[in-house]
This record gives sequence, structure tokens and C-alpha cells, in this order.
Amino acid sequence: MGKKSLLLVALIAGFATLFIAAGIYAGTSVPDVVKMENKAYEKHKKSIVAFSHKKHVEEYKAGCGECHHDKNNKPLDNLKEGDEVQNCIECHKKAGYITGKAAKGLSKEQKLEYHANAIHANCKGCHKKFNKEKGLKSKDKGAAPTTCTKCHPKTKK
Repeated sequence: MGKKSLLLVALIAGFATLFIAAGIYAGTSVPDVVKMENKAYEKHKKSIVAFSHKKHVEEYKAGCGECHHDKNNKPLDNLKEGDEVQNCIECHKKAGYITGKAAKGLSKEQKLEYHANAIHANCKGCHKKFNKEKGLKSKDKGAAPTTCTKCHPKTKK
């Protein structure tokens, strides 16, 4: 095989490797903003949250296990960007948010079967912890949101 043929084979192999690697990365990369939209929100009255994954990871230094957990609610701290994770709806299957009289008598675990209850417990709990650690009140600049309209802004009709 001549030098030109060998070089051509090397170039083709290099480009093939590059395209395969790019395809794998593209299939497993995490979008900067995740619109929290799925079948659990079909009857949702508030606007859908646009969660800034990038901001939480880079700016707030949130670890994967702070949101992602296993079936026993143990944090998945060993995740790295691009790892496959289940959508929350896979375990928190009941659509909606259960409160008041409808929730009376339900255990914490039973309430967490409802998708919105699980999301709210996770997000609000983390946000309250962040504010407490930083000595911030919810209205202070830089405070993590803890009220409905901060995460669910009103949409224009």
C-alpha cells in the first residue's frame, strides 16, 4: 500500500471516529434549559417551568444527586454529564398536585407519587436550604425562588 493510500485510510478513519464521537455526544448531552413539560402537565393551570440545568450545575454548583435519585430516594451522586437518567414521571406517575382535603391521610410517600408534589418538594426544599445557608430571605436579591410565580411566571394571552 502506498503512502497516499495509507494517508487516505487514516483520514477516513479519523473522520469516521470524529463523526461517531459527535453522534454519541449529541445523543447524550444535556440541554442548557430543560422545559419541564410532559404528560403530567396536560391539565396544569400555571405556566411550565423552564429549568436552567446549566445555571444550576455551573453557577450554583449543584451536584447531580441533588435532583436525580434512585427508587429509594438515595442521591445519584456518581452521574456525569451525558449519563442516561429517567424522567421524573417514570416513578412519580400520578399527574397533578394533591393538597388540602384530597391529601388528608396520605403518607409522605403517597403524596410523592404525584408528579407535581415530588417536583415541588425537591425544588422548594433545595431552594429553602440554599436561602438558609446564604442567610437570604425569599425577596432578597440572589435568593432562590420559593413562591409559585417566581418559577411559574404568568404567560401572556
